[in-house]
Order: sequence, then C-alpha cells, then structure tokens
Amino acid sequence: MDFEHMSEVDAAYHILAKKGTPVHYKELITEVIEATHKPVQSLAMAISEIYTMMNMDSRFHYEGESKWGLTEWVPPEVKRSSSRASSATAKTAITKETARKKKLESIQN
Repeated sequence: MDFEHMSEVDAAYHILAKKGTPVHYKELITEVIEATHKPVQSLAMAISEIYTMMNMDSRFHYEGESKWGLTEWVPPEVKRSSSRASSATAKTAITKETARKKKLESIQN
C-alpha cells in the first residue's frame, strides 16, 4: 500500500486494519512515521499530533492500557428500552423545552 500519499491518520487506520489487533500508541505512531516517510523535526511533536488526530477520528477506539484499535472491532451496545421509557423521555424533553421558552420570553420582556 502506498502510505506516502495519504495522511498519517489514514495510514494508522490501514496499519491497524492489517494487524487486526489493538496496538500501543507509540508503536503504531512509529510505524505510521516510517510508512509515510514524512520528515519529522521532533518525535514528541509528531506523536502528539498523530495521537490527537486519532483521538478526534471516530474510526479509532481507545482500548485501554495505551492501546488503540478500530471502532469497527467493538460490538455495538445493546440498548434495552420500552415504549414507556421512550414516551417518558419525550415528555421530559417537551417539558424542558416549554420551560426554556418561558425563560426566554421572560428575559425578552
């Protein structure tokens, strides 16, 4: 794969996808830097930048113990809800919205 023409975060995604298992962030970022062949003035700054990009990208999932994996590896949460719970939530939202409107009206008057 041609990592030289892709962003560091895309390279990290492809490296993790190929490995198929969570990787310690320093190991992953070192592999990204080597694979992309982009000049690095400061290793600490490069680690910080790539780590931040991964943290903001929803494709990545923090696994704990400084290891990162892919969100697609994490099974979706099973949410249990009853119709009673959803209607109660809807009523609460309507009540809050009404209270908010009344507060805004009182401020504007």
